Amino acid sequence: MDKIAFSAEQKDRMVGKVKAYVNEELQQDIGSFEAEFLIDFFARELGAYFYNRGLHDAQQVFNEKAEDIGYLIQELEQAET
Repeated sequence: MDKIAFSAEQKDRMVGKVKAYVNEELQQDIGSFEAEFLIDFFARELGAYFYNRGLHDAQQVFNEKAEDIGYLIQELEQAET
């Protein structure tokens, strides 16, 4: 699997969110470099958990929709004489 890459705009938004969180919750000011470092750390160390959960959720939705389609197909069956 390729390394996940974000656009500069996405990264800037994430950095802003991390900086705001650290400031509000920990009353600490951190710079953009430190925030980006934290983002990279969490992505590297915890990202797989979130990614795998997303895959699991997507599989669940797919299975539910496939089951719905199966019922719809059964409803289209015509009586055999």
